[in-house]
Amino acid sequence: MKELDIENWNRKEHFNFFKQFTDAYFAVTVEVEVTKIHAYAKQYEVSFFVMYLHACMKAINSVENLRYRIRDNKVIVHDVIHASATILRADKTFGFSFIHFHEDFKVFNINFEAEKERILNTTNLFPVQATDDCIYCSTMPWLNFSGHKEPLFGTVKESVPKLAFGKFIEKENKLMMPISIAVNHALVDGYHVGLFVDAFQDFLNDF
Repeated sequence: MKELDIENWNRKEHFNFFKQFTDAYFAVTVEVEVTKIHAYAKQYEVSFFVMYLHACMKAINSVENLRYRIRDNKVIVHDVIHASATILRADKTFGFSFIHFHEDFKVFNINFEAEKERILNTTNLFPVQATDDCIYCSTMPWLNFSGHKEPLFGTVKESVPKLAFGKFIEKENKLMMPISIAVNHALVDGYHVGLFVDAFQDFLNDF
């Protein structure tokens, strides 16, 4: 982790402008193809959700601006970003997880299973670890949405990206899944979101 040199940042003016906004987030919803990764998960009996979440986290970590966070008007650059995903319980409530990212899927899956076990055996909403070196993400496999809005926490100046994954459907012999991503415009532009989406699709196809 390091502090970004804002004075010599080519987005200094953008940062100073958008950080004044009450709600500086912008969001887009796109579709990604999950045909190959879904087939792989089904063939090898691996969680489809954990597989695409891992691909998502690899893409998130590949875009530097998505590792930026605002703290006291400073910009922190994290070395690694982890996943704070919602995990559903049998009673249809959920808990927030903190899944440590690892490039190796097997290690990441172990980390996920540990968090899942913790959540399923507690009624706690929040994870043991609650820091900003993560993304917030949720899955809504009941809905194939074309738009989505994440809630903001009061007047706190948030800077953590928020993602939501929806129900995949078949289109022209391909499985297409909606994903919404909301980011703080003081740190991230549409260009960076485009880099993320392209990287995410590449990782989803890498099977």
